[in-house]
Amino acid sequence: MLKNILIASLYLFSSSSFASADLTAQEIRWLKAASPVLAYSKRLNLPVDVVVQPNAPRGAVPFAMGFVDGRCKLVLSMRGNPDAESVLKDVPEAQRTLLIETMAAHELGHCWRYAHGVWHTLPAGFTEVGEEFAEDASLLEESKALRENRREEGYADLVALAWTKYRNPDQYASVYGWLESVRGQNPEVRTSHDTWAWVKLAKDAKVFESSDNPFEDVRATWSRGLLEDE
Repeated sequence: MLKNILIASLYLFSSSSFASADLTAQEIRWLKAASPVLAYSKRLNLPVDVVVQPNAPRGAVPFAMGFVDGRCKLVLSMRGNPDAESVLKDVPEAQRTLLIETMAAHELGHCWRYAHGVWHTLPAGFTEVGEEFAEDASLLEESKALRENRREEGYADLVALAWTKYRNPDQYASVYGWLESVRGQNPEVRTSHDTWAWVKLAKDAKVFESSDNPFEDVRATWSRGLLEDE
């Protein structure tokens, strides 16, 4: 999950210097695949640093976004993590670079929201409706956090798809099919990555505008998904 986290005791690199850093072949391969996204973040002056965990916990996701002191930290968790590439286990080798780029675009969606001061906020005109009840106040806080994080994940999934339309339009159907398989349509337990309310709206790439700004292109579709996620 992509919460505000403190990143300590890690190797820190600027997004433009990873090729010369002391990285493993696996890390270099992932960062090269993500390089179009990192280059785009630089053109937009988004505050992105690349961070490599020296001892990643087993089962950690390969890419995650953290926020520290006003900057976004794209965290790689490869070392000591045999499950790092499990999300690609059923993907043909020829498609893996494309999907790593897609995952990086997803993470950049999180950075854009954070950098623009709108993390965990709703679009203009939206307000929370209804009321939850629980004897344990911590359960209400957990429910609120889950709802807010799911919305951010939905936004980031749409950014990844809008990026694909802009950067790899001929591969849109393939990327969408993979994301559909990862997210699933009817999970039994709702999690922060239960983003089907948004993903299902973007099967046709025409839902996105034809500009080259994925963060703006997803606004209308994200808002529609917010209504369906209530």
